[in-house]
Amino acid sequence: MADLQVNWEEVYAKLPTGKDQRQERFDLFNQFDPNGNGVLSLAEVDKAMRDVLAVDELFNAKPAIMRAFQIAKNCVKSKRPDGVGEDYIEKLEFKFFLCALRQYLEYYVAFQRIDSDDDRRISLEEFVGAKATMEKWVGAIDDAEAEIAKIDLNDGGVVLFDEFCKWAISKALDLEDDDDAEPGDNTQEKKKKKKNGETRTVVRDMYCSLWILSTGLVHTCIIAMYA
Repeated sequence: MADLQVNWEEVYAKLPTGKDQRQERFDLFNQFDPNGNGVLSLAEVDKAMRDVLAVDELFNAKPAIMRAFQIAKNCVKSKRPDGVGEDYIEKLEFKFFLCALRQYLEYYVAFQRIDSDDDRRISLEEFVGAKATMEKWVGAIDDAEAEIAKIDLNDGGVVLFDEFCKWAISKALDLEDDDDAEPGDNTQEKKKKKKNGETRTVVRDMYCSLWILSTGLVHTCIIAMYA
Protein backbone atom coordinates (compact mmCIF):
# COMPACT_ATOMS: atom_id res chain seq x y z
CA MET A 1 0.00 0.00 0.00
CA ALA A 2 1.11 3.54 -0.75
CA ASP A 3 1.93 5.13 2.58
CA LEU A 4 0.39 8.50 1.74
CA GLN A 5 0.91 10.90 4.62
CA VAL A 6 -0.87 14.22 5.12
CA ASN A 7 -0.07 17.08 7.45
CA TRP A 8 -3.63 17.32 8.79
CA GLU A 9 -2.78 20.23 11.07
CA GLU A 10 -1.71 22.26 8.03
CA VAL A 11 -4.85 21.23 6.12
CA TYR A 12 -7.09 22.36 9.00
CA ALA A 13 -5.22 25.64 9.28
CA LYS A 14 -5.72 26.38 5.57
CA LEU A 15 -9.46 25.56 5.50
CA PRO A 16 -11.41 28.13 7.59
CA THR A 17 -14.63 26.24 8.36
CA GLY A 18 -15.23 27.42 11.93
CA LYS A 19 -18.32 29.39 12.94
CA ASP A 20 -16.17 32.36 13.89
CA GLN A 21 -14.20 32.29 10.62
CA ARG A 22 -16.87 33.71 8.29
CA GLN A 23 -14.89 36.78 7.28
CA GLU A 24 -11.71 34.77 6.87
CA ARG A 25 -13.68 32.38 4.64
CA PHE A 26 -15.08 35.22 2.52
CA ASP A 27 -11.59 36.69 2.16
CA LEU A 28 -10.31 33.30 1.01
CA PHE A 29 -13.17 33.05 -1.51
CA ASN A 30 -12.04 36.36 -2.99
CA GLN A 31 -8.51 35.00 -3.36
CA PHE A 32 -9.94 31.96 -5.16
CA ASP A 33 -11.90 34.33 -7.44
CA PRO A 34 -9.21 36.45 -9.18
CA ASN A 35 -11.57 37.89 -11.81
CA GLY A 36 -14.09 38.94 -9.15
CA ASN A 37 -17.19 37.58 -10.87
CA GLY A 38 -18.53 36.02 -7.65
CA VAL A 39 -18.37 32.38 -8.76
CA LEU A 40 -15.63 29.76 -8.78
CA SER A 41 -15.00 27.42 -11.68
CA LEU A 42 -13.34 24.03 -11.27
CA ALA A 43 -10.23 25.43 -12.96
CA GLU A 44 -10.07 28.34 -10.48
CA VAL A 45 -10.53 25.99 -7.53
CA ASP A 46 -7.84 23.63 -8.80
CA LYS A 47 -5.38 26.48 -9.38
CA ALA A 48 -6.09 27.92 -5.92
CA MET A 49 -5.05 24.65 -4.28
CA ARG A 50 -1.52 25.40 -5.46
CA ASP A 51 -1.37 29.20 -5.63
CA VAL A 52 -3.53 30.21 -2.64
CA LEU A 53 -3.64 27.33 -0.16
CA ALA A 54 -0.22 25.99 -1.20
CA VAL A 55 -0.92 22.51 0.16
CA ASP A 56 0.61 19.85 -2.09
CA GLU A 57 -1.59 17.07 -0.71
CA LEU A 58 -4.70 19.00 -1.75
CA PHE A 59 -3.37 20.05 -5.15
CA ASN A 60 -2.42 16.45 -5.99
CA ALA A 61 -5.76 15.01 -4.83
CA LYS A 62 -7.62 15.75 -8.07
CA PRO A 63 -10.42 13.21 -7.49
CA ALA A 64 -11.13 14.74 -4.06
CA ILE A 65 -11.22 18.26 -5.54
CA MET A 66 -13.60 17.13 -8.28
CA ARG A 67 -15.98 15.36 -5.88
CA ALA A 68 -16.06 18.32 -3.47
CA PHE A 69 -16.66 20.76 -6.33
CA GLN A 70 -19.50 18.73 -7.85
CA ILE A 71 -21.23 18.34 -4.49
CA ALA A 72 -20.80 21.96 -3.41
CA LYS A 73 -21.85 23.73 -6.61
CA ASN A 74 -25.43 22.51 -6.27
CA CYS A 75 -25.93 22.75 -2.51
CA VAL A 76 -27.52 26.22 -2.66
CA LYS A 77 -30.05 27.26 -5.28
CA SER A 78 -28.52 30.09 -7.27
CA LYS A 79 -30.30 33.43 -7.52
CA ARG A 80 -27.92 34.92 -10.09
CA PRO A 81 -29.79 36.57 -12.97
CA ASP A 82 -27.18 35.40 -15.50
CA GLY A 83 -28.08 31.77 -14.81
CA VAL A 84 -24.49 30.53 -14.41
CA GLY A 85 -24.59 29.89 -10.67
CA GLU A 86 -25.66 26.26 -10.87
CA ASP A 87 -22.43 25.33 -12.67
CA TYR A 88 -20.08 27.13 -10.27
CA ILE A 89 -19.44 27.54 -6.55
CA GLU A 90 -20.94 30.73 -5.10
CA LYS A 91 -19.94 32.41 -1.84
CA LEU A 92 -22.71 30.78 0.22
CA GLU A 93 -21.54 27.37 -1.01
CA PHE A 94 -17.90 27.94 -0.17
CA LYS A 95 -17.95 26.73 3.43
CA PHE A 96 -19.60 23.51 2.34
CA PHE A 97 -16.97 23.13 -0.36
CA LEU A 98 -14.16 23.47 2.20
CA CYS A 99 -15.80 20.92 4.52
CA ALA A 100 -16.40 18.51 1.66
CA LEU A 101 -12.84 18.97 0.39
CA ARG A 102 -11.40 18.03 3.75
CA GLN A 103 -13.70 15.00 3.96
CA TYR A 104 -12.95 13.78 0.44
CA LEU A 105 -9.23 14.28 1.03
CA GLU A 106 -9.50 11.80 3.88
CA TYR A 107 -11.29 9.31 1.62
CA TYR A 108 -8.69 9.88 -1.10
CA VAL A 109 -5.84 9.18 1.30
CA ALA A 110 -7.57 5.98 2.44
CA PHE A 111 -8.17 4.95 -1.17
CA GLN A 112 -4.52 5.54 -2.07
CA ARG A 113 -3.31 3.47 0.85
CA ILE A 114 -5.35 0.50 -0.38
CA ASP A 115 -4.53 0.97 -4.07
CA SER A 116 -1.07 -0.61 -3.88
CA ASP A 117 -0.31 -0.52 -7.61
CA ASP A 118 -1.52 3.09 -8.06
CA ASP A 119 -3.84 2.30 -10.97
CA ARG A 120 -6.68 4.40 -9.45
CA ARG A 121 -8.86 1.41 -8.70
CA ILE A 122 -9.00 -1.20 -5.96
CA SER A 123 -8.95 -4.84 -6.94
CA LEU A 124 -10.31 -7.73 -4.91
CA GLU A 125 -6.76 -8.72 -4.00
CA GLU A 126 -5.91 -5.22 -2.78
CA PHE A 127 -9.13 -4.95 -0.79
CA VAL A 128 -8.65 -8.33 0.89
CA GLY A 129 -5.00 -7.55 1.55
CA ALA A 130 -5.90 -4.27 3.26
CA LYS A 131 -8.66 -5.75 5.42
CA ALA A 132 -6.80 -5.36 8.72
CA THR A 133 -5.94 -1.75 7.91
CA MET A 134 -9.47 -0.87 6.85
CA GLU A 135 -10.89 -2.34 10.04
CA LYS A 136 -9.02 0.40 11.92
CA TRP A 137 -11.02 2.92 9.89
CA VAL A 138 -14.50 1.39 9.65
CA GLY A 139 -14.74 -1.41 12.21
CA ALA A 140 -15.05 -5.13 11.63
CA ILE A 141 -15.34 -6.46 8.07
CA ASP A 142 -16.62 -10.02 8.36
CA ASP A 143 -16.30 -11.06 4.71
CA ALA A 144 -14.02 -8.87 2.56
CA GLU A 145 -15.10 -10.52 -0.70
CA ALA A 146 -18.79 -9.97 0.05
CA GLU A 147 -18.06 -6.40 1.14
CA ILE A 148 -16.28 -5.44 -2.07
CA ALA A 149 -19.15 -6.91 -4.07
CA LYS A 150 -21.46 -4.41 -2.33
CA ILE A 151 -19.12 -1.52 -3.08
CA ASP A 152 -18.65 -2.41 -6.76
CA LEU A 153 -21.91 -0.80 -7.88
CA ASN A 154 -21.29 -1.15 -11.63
CA ASP A 155 -20.08 -4.77 -11.36
CA GLY A 156 -16.80 -3.81 -13.02
CA GLY A 157 -14.74 -6.12 -10.86
CA VAL A 158 -12.86 -3.23 -9.24
CA VAL A 159 -13.74 -0.36 -6.88
CA LEU A 160 -13.48 3.16 -8.29
CA PHE A 161 -13.00 6.26 -6.13
CA ASP A 162 -16.62 7.35 -6.49
CA GLU A 163 -17.83 3.93 -5.31
CA PHE A 164 -15.30 3.92 -2.48
CA CYS A 165 -16.53 7.32 -1.26
CA LYS A 166 -20.13 6.15 -1.03
CA TRP A 167 -18.99 3.13 0.98
CA ALA A 168 -16.70 5.25 3.18
CA ILE A 169 -19.55 7.62 4.01
CA SER A 170 -21.91 4.75 4.85
CA LYS A 171 -19.24 3.30 7.15
CA ALA A 172 -18.22 6.65 8.70
CA LEU A 173 -14.64 5.91 7.66
CA ASP A 174 -12.13 7.70 9.85
CA LEU A 175 -8.37 7.45 9.39
CA GLU A 176 -6.44 6.76 12.55
CA ASP A 177 -3.82 9.46 11.90
CA ASP A 178 -6.03 12.48 11.23
CA ASP A 179 -7.61 14.79 13.79
CA ASP A 180 -11.31 15.58 13.37
CA ALA A 181 -11.62 17.97 16.29
CA GLU A 182 -11.94 21.71 15.77
CA PRO A 183 -8.92 23.79 16.80
CA GLY A 184 -8.87 24.08 20.57
CA ASP A 185 -11.20 21.12 21.12
CA ASN A 186 -10.28 18.24 23.38
CA THR A 187 -10.24 15.42 20.85
CA GLN A 188 -10.96 12.71 23.39
CA GLU A 189 -14.05 14.53 24.65
CA LYS A 190 -15.37 15.90 21.36
CA LYS A 191 -14.78 12.88 19.13
CA LYS A 192 -16.55 9.67 20.07
CA LYS A 193 -15.90 6.45 18.23
CA LYS A 194 -17.27 2.96 18.52
CA LYS A 195 -15.33 0.88 16.05
CA ASN A 196 -17.40 -2.29 15.79
CA GLY A 197 -20.32 -1.20 13.65
CA GLU A 198 -21.92 1.00 16.29
CA THR A 199 -22.81 4.62 15.71
CA ARG A 200 -19.83 6.98 15.56
CA THR A 201 -20.13 10.74 15.79
CA VAL A 202 -17.39 12.92 14.37
CA VAL A 203 -18.23 16.53 15.07
CA ARG A 204 -16.38 18.16 12.19
CA ASP A 205 -17.67 15.87 9.42
CA MET A 206 -21.31 15.47 10.45
CA TYR A 207 -22.92 18.01 8.13
CA CYS A 208 -20.91 17.00 5.08
CA SER A 209 -21.90 13.37 5.51
CA LEU A 210 -25.55 14.28 6.08
CA TRP A 211 -25.73 16.22 2.84
CA ILE A 212 -23.93 13.59 0.75
CA LEU A 213 -26.20 10.85 2.09
CA SER A 214 -29.43 12.87 1.90
CA THR A 215 -30.17 13.70 -1.72
CA GLY A 216 -33.49 15.25 -0.76
CA LEU A 217 -32.08 17.92 1.54
CA VAL A 218 -33.50 21.35 0.70
CA HIS A 219 -31.24 24.24 -0.26
CA THR A 220 -32.34 26.49 2.62
CA CYS A 221 -30.96 24.00 5.15
CA ILE A 222 -27.52 24.33 3.60
CA ILE A 223 -27.70 28.13 3.65
CA ALA A 224 -28.47 28.04 7.38
CA MET A 225 -25.69 25.58 8.20
CA TYR A 226 -22.90 26.82 5.97
CA ALA A 227 -23.29 30.57 5.50
